[in-house]
Amino acid sequence: MSYSKYVAAGALLLACGARLNAAISGPEVYQKYCASCHDQTSPRIPPKAALQKLSAARILRTLDFGLMMSIAYPLKREERAAVASFLGIAGAEPGPPASAFCSSDKHPLAAASRANWNGWSPSPGNTRYQPTAQAGLAIGQVRQLKLKWAYGFTGDVTAFAAPTVLNGTIFVGSAAGTIQALDAKSGCVHWVFQANGPVRSAILAVPNGGRTSLLFGDQIGSVYSLDAMTGKQLWRKRVEEHEATRLTGAPVTQDGVVFIPAASWEETRSIDPQYACCTFRGSVTALRVSDGGSVWKSYLVGPPVKTGVTSIGTPQFGPSGAGVWSAPTVDTKRGVLYVGTGDNYSQPATTTSDAVVALDLKTGRIVWSQQTLPGDAYNSSCRNKAANCPSDNGPDYDYGSSALMVRTPDGRDMLVAGQKSGMVYALDPDQKGKIVWQARVGKGGLNGGVQWGMASDGQKVYASVGDAAPLRQTTGALAPVGNVDFDQTQGGGLTALRVADGSKVWFTPGHACDPPKPGCSPAQSGAVTAIPGVVFSGSLDGHVRGYSAEDGQVLWDFDTAKDYTTVNGVPARGGSLDGAGPVIVGGMIYVNSGYPRNGGMPGNVLLAFSPED
Repeated sequence: MSYSKYVAAGALLLACGARLNAAISGPEVYQKYCASCHDQTSPRIPPKAALQKLSAARILRTLDFGLMMSIAYPLKREERAAVASFLGIAGAEPGPPASAFCSSDKHPLAAASRANWNGWSPSPGNTRYQPTAQAGLAIGQVRQLKLKWAYGFTGDVTAFAAPTVLNGTIFVGSAAGTIQALDAKSGCVHWVFQANGPVRSAILAVPNGGRTSLLFGDQIGSVYSLDAMTGKQLWRKRVEEHEATRLTGAPVTQDGVVFIPAASWEETRSIDPQYACCTFRGSVTALRVSDGGSVWKSYLVGPPVKTGVTSIGTPQFGPSGAGVWSAPTVDTKRGVLYVGTGDNYSQPATTTSDAVVALDLKTGRIVWSQQTLPGDAYNSSCRNKAANCPSDNGPDYDYGSSALMVRTPDGRDMLVAGQKSGMVYALDPDQKGKIVWQARVGKGGLNGGVQWGMASDGQKVYASVGDAAPLRQTTGALAPVGNVDFDQTQGGGLTALRVADGSKVWFTPGHACDPPKPGCSPAQSGAVTAIPGVVFSGSLDGHVRGYSAEDGQVLWDFDTAKDYTTVNGVPARGGSLDGAGPVIVGGMIYVNSGYPRNGGMPGNVLLAFSPED
């Protein structure tokens, strides 16, 4: 997509949003949620007059995944769009400058190398293990890794989308909802596409007739198919009608069908005591790759019904929740799809929450479910013991990461799953998920345990943990976006377990913040990535490190929390590392830096490393 088409598409998106949200009063939303701060005089809070000089697109981005996201989470997306349109200037912000685009002799998917990283993991087993031939990086080269280029995400404070690399081209989303096709070696821009909402999902490239389709979801519930060569939209479909639908897990595919996991924002909607909690149901939807047509849909809980009222008279509904946050795992041998589920948002709690669930690939029927924590009903109102908190009150121990299908050294198949409880489980896929072994790798908690993804090389499973230790809520100019002050010496760590029996091979603790700084924590909640001999893990302290797979010693360490001169001319800075882990392909390592969601350090940069001069 050219520069001019990018701007036109963004303007059309905002205009459509304004029409859709005409029934919601922007002035009323402003008065209810914003005026108490922005109508007063304060050196730390921009007044309403200053906001009115910004574009509506910038304000909406700030509410979605910017400096105001911790305040805006209880708002519906339509309310955010309405207040942004009320305050801001109509029209899209400018796209990349002409100087950022590749020269006319460079084309997408044109590299001679066929080394790829497609979607959440380079293999259907979701092991996040890249063999030497595809990685193009040997253990002896890791110490020589150097920054080759940096790409800035315009106006963002979060860099959370997992890159896909295919035939020399990077496809990556952003908090602004912009999809970029970049040259993998230089970072120049081939094309950009503007989605309707933020995109953190990894993008999946799939053959589709004579073209390659790019499949991904956004944070407001739409699934897209784009032409990989041009960025042209082929089709778009909303997979759930619930307004709080959130697509974070990467899609996976098999035999011309793409499987879309769905989670939700509804946990945070519950903070509003007038919100009728809760009605969202976690699901997986199967669509045809060719045209987005429906194949099947499977819900993880039954239809909600009214169960009573809160202490202030707000209606209550259940069951709800059991969202699917991560990429499903395809098992063609058994004809099933494995998903990890989250907690219930309201009572009654179900047997499919906090579980690993096997779905039939052809029909979506639940074949079996292995629950590891019954009775986990929780929502965000429970943090203050407010009206919408169910009596179970947590402990909110989701499965936020994909299950790994691992072949053990003795030839057995094992399904290995990590939970926010700090536990890792090995399940037998031939015995309805019977637990073979279990091992503790962390303390666990709301933002603890295994969160975004483990890795395995077939001998060991590598599990990083968050276990961030908040001290208190903070305010002031130096407060992080999440308004959390961390214990900067506690939390984090990387553990290697034997696949065969779950015994611990080694443990390397998280690294204390040095020097201490706002938003810093040793927590390692992001996904990890492995190549032969090395495991890579990022941290909320802003560092990405390469660890010896043999003994856990640090082989390479790079502090990403700094300012960068970028190839696209966008001011950029690194911050905390969380969510998507490093992507390694063709002798390069790609790392997104910046994650303030839970109180970490903001940032807006994609970094590319290589041992080559």
